[in-house]
Amino acid sequence: MIKALLLIFDPITTWDGIFRARRSMVSIVLTYLLPLLLLVSVVEGYGLVHWGKWQSDFSRLKKFPAREAVVIETGQLLLSVLVVFVGAKMIKSIGETFHGRHTYPQAFTAVAYGLSPLFLFHLLDVFPKMYPWVGWSIGIILSIAALYYGVPRMMEPDPPNAFGLFFMSSLLLLLVSGLVRIVMAEYLRGTFPKLQVIVTDLAARLPF
Repeated sequence: MIKALLLIFDPITTWDGIFRARRSMVSIVLTYLLPLLLLVSVVEGYGLVHWGKWQSDFSRLKKFPAREAVVIETGQLLLSVLVVFVGAKMIKSIGETFHGRHTYPQAFTAVAYGLSPLFLFHLLDVFPKMYPWVGWSIGIILSIAALYYGVPRMMEPDPPNAFGLFFMSSLLLLLVSGLVRIVMAEYLRGTFPKLQVIVTDLAARLPF
């Protein structure tokens, strides 16, 4: 969480530190990405249980059972991890179109840290009256600002290709994270009744 804040307020120094550390993907996932996502999931889950979410165009406030909130937040956590892994793959592929020889760990590091402001601002979703696109909009803007420094630092493209790689990477991450946001926001609004039945059934099977 502290690293995510540093990427917002002091991105150049923070990216330099990340570059010098050269941590493995496993280390990044276990000691940075998952703890951040777990923290956000716990806070959001607390909000779902105790304050709920407005459904059907703000006509009904629904408080979710604890077990259902666990299933929802687990699903969102897995989707967030998927965004990072898929985003890294796409950025590596984009880099190859610019004749770069980037590795997947380089792309993964850039995405895992670069999207952390977006994940951090999911905390705004804890408030039941918060429009779901507010936290995403603030978070993705700050993530793109972080990636402006992070993509060139971690991917080390040729200088003429640096901005193009950053721009295309940011655009794809915006689209992928936006798609996930649509799915989660619409589910919490009650738009997917069949999916709600599946989630309710899964929640009923939890051993607590």
